[in-house]
Amino acid sequence: MLSHLPPPHSKPQKTPTFRNFSPPNPSPYIDPKYDRLRRRVESSARTEKSPKHEENAAVSDQKPSVSDAVSGEKTCFFGQRVKARWHMSFSVAVCILITAFITSLVHKNFSLHNQVNALQDQISKLNARLRVCNFLGSIDIDPISQESDLPSKGLKNFALIFSIIILSLPVLVIKYIDYVSKSRYSDNGSEQVSLNKQLAYRVDVSLSIHPYAKPLALLVATLLLICLGGLALYGVTDDGLTDCLWLSWTYVADSGNHASSEGIGPRLVSVSISFGGMLIFAMMLGLVTDAISEKFDSLRKGRSEVVEQNHTLILGWSDKLGSLLNQLVIANESLGGGIVVVMAERDKEEMELDIAKMEFDYRGTSVICRSGSPLILADLKKVSVSKARAIVILAEDGNADQSDARALRTVLSLTGVKEGLIGHIVVELSDLDNEILVKLVGGDLVETVVAHDVIGRLMIQCARQPGLAQIWEDILGFENCEFYIKRWPQLDGMQFEDVLIIFPDAIPCGVKVASCGGKIVLNPEDSYVLQEGDEVLVIAEDDDTYAPTALPTVWRGNLPKDFIVPKSAERILFCGWRRDMEDMIMVLDATLAPGSELWMFNEVPEIEREKKLIDGGLDLARLENIRLVDREGNAVIRRHLESLPLESFDSILILADESVEDSAIQADSRSLATLLLIRDIQAKRLPYRDSTVNQVKRGSFSQGSWIGEMQQASDKSVIISEILDPRTKNLLSMSKISDYVLSNELVSMALAMVAEDRQINDVLEELFAEEGNELHIRQADLYLCEGEELSFCEIILRARQRREIVIGYRSANADRAVVNPPAKRERRRWSLKDVFVVIAEE
Repeated sequence: MLSHLPPPHSKPQKTPTFRNFSPPNPSPYIDPKYDRLRRRVESSARTEKSPKHEENAAVSDQKPSVSDAVSGEKTCFFGQRVKARWHMSFSVAVCILITAFITSLVHKNFSLHNQVNALQDQISKLNARLRVCNFLGSIDIDPISQESDLPSKGLKNFALIFSIIILSLPVLVIKYIDYVSKSRYSDNGSEQVSLNKQLAYRVDVSLSIHPYAKPLALLVATLLLICLGGLALYGVTDDGLTDCLWLSWTYVADSGNHASSEGIGPRLVSVSISFGGMLIFAMMLGLVTDAISEKFDSLRKGRSEVVEQNHTLILGWSDKLGSLLNQLVIANESLGGGIVVVMAERDKEEMELDIAKMEFDYRGTSVICRSGSPLILADLKKVSVSKARAIVILAEDGNADQSDARALRTVLSLTGVKEGLIGHIVVELSDLDNEILVKLVGGDLVETVVAHDVIGRLMIQCARQPGLAQIWEDILGFENCEFYIKRWPQLDGMQFEDVLIIFPDAIPCGVKVASCGGKIVLNPEDSYVLQEGDEVLVIAEDDDTYAPTALPTVWRGNLPKDFIVPKSAERILFCGWRRDMEDMIMVLDATLAPGSELWMFNEVPEIEREKKLIDGGLDLARLENIRLVDREGNAVIRRHLESLPLESFDSILILADESVEDSAIQADSRSLATLLLIRDIQAKRLPYRDSTVNQVKRGSFSQGSWIGEMQQASDKSVIISEILDPRTKNLLSMSKISDYVLSNELVSMALAMVAEDRQINDVLEELFAEEGNELHIRQADLYLCEGEELSFCEIILRARQRREIVIGYRSANADRAVVNPPAKRERRRWSLKDVFVVIAEE
């Protein structure tokens, strides 16, 4: 390095700056660095000339090709299809060549621009270095020991061309497919599906069948954009391929990163990548939004799966649902709450809104709604049907046969569950004739409650015994006392007569005999001895509120008189027409005394009326105790009702007419109007009571008001109104002009009780039937004398002499009866105006 310095004795020459340095003639010594700079400039000049030669060559090559194509077209004809495809292929090739040529020119332009910038940077560095050497008094120009490793130009050209071709390839393919489709259609002349439609159909099917097709397609598009963008950056910059791929990913992930790019080429590529990244981000955001919206929509519409066990499942929707849910909530209160799942073919939000309008206390129970069809196994699995402890199938409002047919199909669906059922099925039916078929399909899993038949029998019982409707509400509902079956090993070997008085907080009613296959015997013999495995049927407030105690000493005593209450002929009026009219007539014929009359007043013509009764299975010639009297008219028209001897009937039953039973509000409005008209007519025909009775006020209504007059008429005859809507109950209970039957609520109570314990269904069937044990209201003079002091246990033992079980009483001055009274062993004074509620055979 020091060999190039001048001798120390020589005078230093003035060194000009690099800008003014230009030797007059070439010197034999040339700096290697400047030599390489000159060679680069010369090579750049040569490369600027090469595109012109290549363009001229390409033009010269195209001329003979075109002339050859024209001459080939004139000489031979290969058909319209071959010609079209050849032209298309040639066009594609020309487009590719032109694209490659333009791409090469653009790349070379960008490369020359980059080289010029590099040369300017090196010149400025050398100039600064010369200035430093001049300041030091010597020129020290080190030859560059290593050449910068520039990437291969051919590889960069190939990367840029490849990325552009790949990007333009889909457009060319689509154009080619469209062209081929049009040529096929024009050649064949027949209507065929184009390739575009077939391709779109295949893509649509793939996206529909495969749930992860959309995210996968988005991932592939993202990777393709990163790779092609990295190749394009590799072609227009001096960076390595790995750095270009990473830079491409940063442009895709954040579109603002391209602002630091320098040069025309890098900026165009970076903007293109950033634009593609924004599109991909928009598509990704759309997919995520759709997925979240679909999930929330699924939750909102009740499509998610219920992950529960030991829950109560209700299938279907009807007016009885509110009462049924209320009873299940009360039943689960002692357990701290439970889970009730409702599935119906309704919108989940509508079901939740309707349930919220019922405004009852949930008491710890959760009600879950799901939309679905009970006929579809997938929907049944969605509500964990195999893990439910009880399944309740509600009858639909409308035609009875259609409702029962749907219930039958639902039972078939439930029996087809592969996992099996751990609970039982409670089916509400509308027609008694369909009960056998449902039990045949469901087998031992099914318990049926025939709503229409149950209400008809209850109406007859309550019409002949005023006040019995309230007793049924107390026993069937979970709010007061209900039936429970439980085993008590300490009672084995004890007679049933002793079991009757051993429970201070419950009243035994029967025994579930283990030796008879678990058959429940109501009102057994006093001498029956409980065996091992037998269970006791009781009426109690809850299943954990009663237990046996030590056997008390109770004085049995004797009945004041032993006689059978004589039956007298009765006159009963039916207002309206029910589907099961023939069944009600048969029940009345079995229970009424000979010589009784049944008047039927409805809008059905007499000839058609007789035909319906015969088609229903009624043999008019076999009626023994009643005589049918037909009257035709409208029960809501006063002049039609005035033609009837309303004051002479012992009982009047206002039925929900068959023509309006599909609408609960309309049926109740008709029943209420009929009730008011009948009571008003009776009040005007019946004479007033004596003055001592007239001075008594009932409720808040005086005897001079119109409701007071109707209340006086209600003391002469019993009117039972079939009510479908629970809201009508308040109107009748406030006026006290009718002993009502709330049909929907009673059926809901029965369904809830059977859902909680399927064994209770056998008890209810016997109590509802016209044969066997029933609920009765007895006068107090059958068991005691006026003013006699007895405990309730003593009355129970006296009633056993008549083979009856006393379950409650109603005092003379009370409006409601008390079932399972407390303090059964305490004595009290009784009146002959008191009545007792008993379970006995007719």
